[in-house]
Amino acid sequence: MHTTEDQPRFACPDWWEKLQACETPMADVPLNREKAAKALAFFNRLRLPDVPGNPTLAEACGDWFRDILCAFLASEDPDTKQRLVWELLCMVPKKNSKTTYVAALGLTALFMEEAPNRQMLIVAPSQNISERCFGQAQLMVQSDHKLAEIFKVQEHLKCITRRKTGTQLDVKTFDTSIVTGEIPILTIIDELHELGKAAKATRVMQQIRGGGITKQRGQVLMITTQSDEAPAGIWRTELDKARAIRDGKAGASPIMLPVLYEFPREQQVNQDYWRDQQNWKCILPNLGRSIDPQALIDDYENNGKVNKETEQIWASQHLNIEIGVGLGGDGWSGALHWSSCIDGSLTGLDALLARSEVCTIGIDWGGADDLAALYVIGREKRTKRWLGWGRAWGRNTVFEQRKSIASRLREFEQAGDLVVSATGEEQAASAAEICKRVADSGLLPEQAGIGLDSAGIALLLDALEELKLEQPLVQAVAQGWKLQTAISSVPLKLEDSRFLHGDQSIMSWSVGNAKQELKGSNYVVTKQISGAAKIDMLMALFNAAMLMFQNPEAKQEAAYQMLVFG
Repeated sequence: MHTTEDQPRFACPDWWEKLQACETPMADVPLNREKAAKALAFFNRLRLPDVPGNPTLAEACGDWFRDILCAFLASEDPDTKQRLVWELLCMVPKKNSKTTYVAALGLTALFMEEAPNRQMLIVAPSQNISERCFGQAQLMVQSDHKLAEIFKVQEHLKCITRRKTGTQLDVKTFDTSIVTGEIPILTIIDELHELGKAAKATRVMQQIRGGGITKQRGQVLMITTQSDEAPAGIWRTELDKARAIRDGKAGASPIMLPVLYEFPREQQVNQDYWRDQQNWKCILPNLGRSIDPQALIDDYENNGKVNKETEQIWASQHLNIEIGVGLGGDGWSGALHWSSCIDGSLTGLDALLARSEVCTIGIDWGGADDLAALYVIGREKRTKRWLGWGRAWGRNTVFEQRKSIASRLREFEQAGDLVVSATGEEQAASAAEICKRVADSGLLPEQAGIGLDSAGIALLLDALEELKLEQPLVQAVAQGWKLQTAISSVPLKLEDSRFLHGDQSIMSWSVGNAKQELKGSNYVVTKQISGAAKIDMLMALFNAAMLMFQNPEAKQEAAYQMLVFG
């Protein structure tokens, strides 16, 4: 067992032991007992509107959600008497009644709030989900005549108002203009993972959280299943933050309480483990309540196991298995360790050059409807660790022809990791300039310092030649099974923290997208295997790695040190 003494706030080192014991996987939170009792009393009297007999939540709801309710609405620092939980992220698989429960929590919060004329929000990613959420809350009110006296329901506005205070609970579909006027004192976001696919979701979250720095402050509860794609955007950010808090790696006093129903990474990549139906109960808190155990097994056997793709999606939704973490055995093996090899000081190319004794550059070029990518690997002085940084380019046609990933590409553009160019010549010139910067540093070897996939590189070769970057410095790198050394050996460096990177979101996305396949005696990662998902940055990394494995020496490393450090 893990000790919980002297842990940062909301750290829960024994979360897996709690899940195995069918307990709520969250830290112990000090409560205002009077508030908690009042919240529970109201919540428990609410009735499930879509279940025969309309049982009360006292009968039908699992204790796991009551733990969440009390922690969110009644947390209190025993010394300062101030609220502790300002944000809460719950990740729980499908069919655990999360939409119904958060509708009930919203009503409970509305009943508990005594401040007049405030605003509360429940935000859903689609109209269907928002209508269901509002419908559940509306029917809960209508099924109890006493509640109908307390609340006024306006169906056309999807709004419920507490008559005594005038405070409103609005149910809305996600939109970039959703937050207008007064900042909500409480916001519930259903299916947060869907916002990872939405453009400008980060900006909307910042607007919602704007109330957190006012005197009245504002609470945010996020509840979701795992994504059926590799986590991205705001979902990737919030999930990583929640895991860091849970694991005690996010500072001493976070404001978010994580409640994550998921297997540890080791079990997620172990197919035999998560396919064992005896282990499912650990992460399905409503098993036997809203989830019929036999129906779940039948659905998996008849629908989830049709092929590898359907099994991946089924497992991501019903077991919270993260796509891109070796699911189904076909994710690139390095993905498991990528997020543990972040070096926050690697903020850009200059930081990498300053720490390196030699560099290699890998490039994977693309056409008008594709991305082009460049990745620099530096071998660190003294430690000999590898350091990584990259950049990608795309034309406007990429956004038109790859609409399913357009919002993500815009996020990478805003982060500065993706450059949108008007023409192929412009992006080739931009990439060549980066190569020139590294060459001028003296850190490239005389031969085999820039490695290219030879497909479609005419414009790039012209741009490199204009800057006097030619053979033998520039060389083609064989693709397919001949990249086996990089595909298999880079994960070993990541596992031992011998490869560090600056946590570029586009690179994490590319790593998560990659699929590997055993052909003969070699593992292969190609764009064909990985499908429509973009892996250009990773392919560029492989090209740079193949050159670095040759143990190169810098052409003018000593001269560069004198130039940089005087």
